Amino acid sequence: MTINTLRYTSIISYLLIVLMGQMMGLPFIFWLVFTAFDFGNIDQVFAVLGLLGIVLTISRWKNKVSITILSFIMMLSPIVSKMIQVPIEKFNYLAFKIPLILFVACYLIFIILNAKKRKPVVSL
Repeated sequence: MTINTLRYTSIISYLLIVLMGQMMGLPFIFWLVFTAFDFGNIDQVFAVLGLLGIVLTISRWKNKVSITILSFIMMLSPIVSKMIQVPIEKFNYLAFKIPLILFVACYLIFIILNAKKRKPVVSL
């Protein structure tokens, strides 16, 4: 896998995370967009952080290691916030677990490969 493939796989899996509601599941991208415009709600801050993380991942600074780490933290913040607010048992379904694990694994590998690629080689 190339670095770009890892990046896009992680973003797509992030957007395909499903949050289960009372009646049906909602893809995470819809939750991010709708909550970003829900003023007066603490979730708005985390939704905006998640969207900014996605934007940073596809921006022109996408290959800077510090930016990739920052965007990873920003993208994880709405998920962690939801997992703190709602009992953890509510997230015990595959439509949440599989995309989340794929996102975290691919993005961490992307960060590591990006850091190795940028690391200067010191010769003696």
